[in-house]
Amino acid sequence: MNSKSVHLAVYDTLADWETGYATAYLARAGYRVRTVGASAEPVRSIGGLRVEPDLVLDDVRPEDSALLILPGADLWDSGDRLAPFARKAREFLDAGTPVAAICGATAGLAREGLLDDRDHTGAVSFYLAATGYQGGGRYVEADAVTDGNLITAGPTEPVAFAREVFRLLGVYEGEVLDAWYRLFHDSDPEAYAVLEKAAAK
Repeated sequence: MNSKSVHLAVYDTLADWETGYATAYLARAGYRVRTVGASAEPVRSIGGLRVEPDLVLDDVRPEDSALLILPGADLWDSGDRLAPFARKAREFLDAGTPVAAICGATAGLAREGLLDDRDHTGAVSFYLAATGYQGGGRYVEADAVTDGNLITAGPTEPVAFAREVFRLLGVYEGEVLDAWYRLFHDSDPEAYAVLEKAAAK
């Protein structure tokens, strides 16, 4: 397997909009985005998109991956069907392989104990507090937070989430990373010129 593979978890009710910036620009940067399901059966996103997993979760190994991305989904808050994805995140982090979780996936990580001793964010602090986790003191009021190899973000911050992914993997840096964020988050037309100049090098 290509060591530049990025693994995107897919499950019923996944939030389509939360990971699109990250996966699109990772693919443009040469990463192979592979979808990972609990089984080989197709799933449906909140928006009704049918996604057929490339791989089954049990077959995904941290050493074969550059990053595991966990999108939000209604299922994170309706039972433990997605708990195996949180356990896989633990396996990745224990191996030193990055994990990026957004929206409801942060609650899944909280239930798994992965946010107890790491700085993190999410939708709102009381949403994570409802999981009963012990990490409330590490909650940060921010668009997105990176602590070591873990990225977290709330549901309204797909651009900030992508920015942290690009920073952690070294896809964009410095003024180019800043320009990418300003273009897609702030609609700053001056940022486009910076990106064009960087692409021409």
